[in-house]
Amino acid sequence: MNNHKYLLNIVLVVGTFFLIACNNNKKEQAQRAGNGRPASFVSDDEFLNFIQKTHFNYMWEGAEITSGLAPERIHMDGEYPQNDKDVITTGGSGFGLAGLVVAMERGFIPREEGVARLHRIADYLASADRYHGVWSHWIHGPTGKTKPFGKKDNGGDLVESAFLMQGLLIVREYFKNGNNREKELAQKIDTLWREMEWDWYLNGQDVLYWHWSPEYNWEMNFPLEGYNECLITYILAASSPTHPIPASAYHNGWARGGAITSKNEAYGYPLILKHNGAEEYGGPLFWAHYSYIGLSPKGLKDQYADYWQLNRNQALINYEYCVENPGGYEGYGDNCWGLTASYTVDGYTAHMPVKNDRGVITPTAALSSFPYTPDQSMRALKHFYNDLGNRIWGQYGFYDAFSIQDNWYPQRYLAIDQLTIAPMIENYRTGLLWKLFMGAPEIQEGLKKLGFTVEER
Repeated sequence: MNNHKYLLNIVLVVGTFFLIACNNNKKEQAQRAGNGRPASFVSDDEFLNFIQKTHFNYMWEGAEITSGLAPERIHMDGEYPQNDKDVITTGGSGFGLAGLVVAMERGFIPREEGVARLHRIADYLASADRYHGVWSHWIHGPTGKTKPFGKKDNGGDLVESAFLMQGLLIVREYFKNGNNREKELAQKIDTLWREMEWDWYLNGQDVLYWHWSPEYNWEMNFPLEGYNECLITYILAASSPTHPIPASAYHNGWARGGAITSKNEAYGYPLILKHNGAEEYGGPLFWAHYSYIGLSPKGLKDQYADYWQLNRNQALINYEYCVENPGGYEGYGDNCWGLTASYTVDGYTAHMPVKNDRGVITPTAALSSFPYTPDQSMRALKHFYNDLGNRIWGQYGFYDAFSIQDNWYPQRYLAIDQLTIAPMIENYRTGLLWKLFMGAPEIQEGLKKLGFTVEER
């Protein structure tokens, strides 16, 4: 009898421990799948679908209500120190438009709903403030009026508008052979495209200028000289069917009469072009993303660079720098890398190797580099998601930036970082957006005009 009781007690104790272990395991699983995150995926393809859909959602459910465009920022804490909750970002919206095409193509949203949203966007952009056909950097969402980016930056912003038009042309190409409603949308976009006066922004010189203001004219005095994120501006300006710039503006202005080239290398990777202010290790990683949402670097060459090698090398240098981690920042490594412009511990800055490394990792840097560094980007993605997700994941995907070193995990998003992720992952997976943009007849002619060649890869 005593033996029976003893055995019974053992069974009860073991059973209790088993139940506790099971419950703890379930608890750990639930924690790992917190914030709306599935704990696991059947495949990497399913994983990437989820990542693309969630980040695109910033442009869908998170859109500014009047325009349907991308708000400059979304702060989950509800605090907006600059009182700019309803401010639209022009460039970020361009990336979001490319993401809308991805969402319709992959079935994240119904095609008809996407088309309806895009008609609203096109109509809004037609009525919003423009300066010789060019939009401002920021737009006040409810009214369509310019929100000054700075005192003298209260007019046309050619670069941000180029990012916007890049996305719009992707949409045009996607729908131009569709049904009547879709063809109508493509025509609206074509009108906006034709109304952009790229040649006005030459300011009578052989170089494009970033800003013009009806109040301050050219006082911003910012000529677009390479290399940075602005290549797409020259491509579009040369491709314009109505207000094109001469090829000389590209060669003499952007390429600095050939002085744009570089013989520097880092970690064994040639930089190829001089990165403005960052000639030794390259600039912030968004330079390899913003112009290449639609402009395909694959096989793209001119007398100055092989643009696939240019972008791949920049991404690899950024990665190798974070692995080396000369600053000794906690968290940096093979699966935690990526320096680009984002929020930082004390505001906003363009993080880059050596010159401006503050121990802050920005997820979009690695994730938008998927076409160039697929293995390194996937390791980073899985680490961000599985190991850090409870701290850096929210409604619209990974928060803008974080620092393990400073225990800094702000629950805040920026459109320009959030909205490049879905498009660039798509370009890695299928090349869809590259095919659409590069297929536009004007772009093909513009590239030829500037001396570019495109080889199949």
